[in-house]
Amino acid sequence: MSTLSVRLPDSLHKKLKELAQKEGVSMNQLINLAVSEKLSALLTVDYLKERAEKGNRQEFEKIMADVPDVEPEEYDKL
Repeated sequence: MSTLSVRLPDSLHKKLKELAQKEGVSMNQLINLAVSEKLSALLTVDYLKERAEKGNRQEFEKIMADVPDVEPEEYDKL
C-alpha cells in the first residue's frame, strides 16, 4: 500500500471530516471510496468509447431488424 499526501482547502477538509463521522468511517476510508468511485466512472467512459469504436452499424441494424415491433408489457410499479 502507498502513502499519498494531499493538500485540501480547509473547507473541504472540514466537510470530509464531518461526513466521515456521520457515516461512521475514517476520513481515509471515505477518500478511498471517493477516489474509487471517480476512477470507476472515468474508466467506464473509456471502456464504452472503446466498445463503441468496435461497433458495426450494419450488424446492429441487422440484429434490430429481427426485433418484433410491439409495445412492452405493462407492469405494476412498486
